[in-house]
Amino acid sequence: MKFRAEREALADAVATAQRAVASRTGALPVLSGLRVTLGAGSVELVGSDLELTIRVTTPAQGDGEGSVVLPARLFADILARLDADTVSVELVGEDARIEAGRFATTLRTLSASDFPRLPEVPTNGVRVEASALAEALRQVVPAASKDDARPILTGVLLAAQGDGLRLVATDSYRLAMRDLPGVSMLAADQKVLVGAKGLAEVQRLLGDGEIEVFLAEREVTFRVGSADVTTRLIEGDFPNYQQLIPAGYPNKLAVGRDALSAAVNRVRLVGQSRDTAPIRLHMTADGVELSAIAQDVGEAHESVEGSFDGGELVVAFNAPFLLDGIESVGGSDITLETIDPLKPAVMRNVGSPDFLYLLMPVRIA
Repeated sequence: MKFRAEREALADAVATAQRAVASRTGALPVLSGLRVTLGAGSVELVGSDLELTIRVTTPAQGDGEGSVVLPARLFADILARLDADTVSVELVGEDARIEAGRFATTLRTLSASDFPRLPEVPTNGVRVEASALAEALRQVVPAASKDDARPILTGVLLAAQGDGLRLVATDSYRLAMRDLPGVSMLAADQKVLVGAKGLAEVQRLLGDGEIEVFLAEREVTFRVGSADVTTRLIEGDFPNYQQLIPAGYPNKLAVGRDALSAAVNRVRLVGQSRDTAPIRLHMTADGVELSAIAQDVGEAHESVEGSFDGGELVVAFNAPFLLDGIESVGGSDITLETIDPLKPAVMRNVGSPDFLYLLMPVRIA
């Protein structure tokens, strides 16, 4: 097996597929590699950790057909540092010889027969507008948990909602919910739980135009250009998120998003070395005063102009979670609606009712 490809295109394809390679391979060392398969006029690269699989195809001129597994990180590092326009890869026995310009190296390979058998992508896909989905994923995915001990919360709920799609994620401290009216990829009343890690890779690849979504019984595949991102569906029941969202809020703060974000970033500096230094928001008719107090470090205060409708109160939030919400809602003006210092608050974009960010407050003395 031997092929020749444009270096930049091959390097991009390898870097994309490598993002699914297992960081800890355990009993399957072959998962530390990329499966490279030569076909007619193209080469396919596959990385997988068994939960997430990324396939990328890129043009190549080759002799013969076959598959081999190359060490993913080393292969990607080599391609990224080459300055030649083209690269050739030739399988010689159990080694792969890589040449580009005056550079040459030989890498030990792993057997493609040891690479796990991957699920086939269904033939019946649904086309979805890419930019709307990308924005929804940008807003929702960060709210999913990264704690594998709670696998249900590491997923994003995709649910058919009226004539559209709803995406929901929570780590139990905050919740993000986005509606996409007119976007349909599920049957009526259908819902699936998709791993946030895979959806983050989908969002990274999305651009303009359309993508195809292929839903199977145990996994879902997103086809973005020449890349297929396949992630296993998570089994189990997602929390009843709707009961977490209060029906109404007596207190409503309206403020400029950029001004609030900048103030939070400045005020939080005194507590950055302390996980327990929340940001206090003192809301009055004049707007909001932010403060942070860290024992043995100091304190900081800053006022931000805005309008407040309700009873004067002080509520505190985890600074990174608060900033994630401010970033997620987008737009120039946002609202923060609260009930009291102990109940969930909701952040929204004034001009876009389709997104909601719910944030649990931090109890303060």
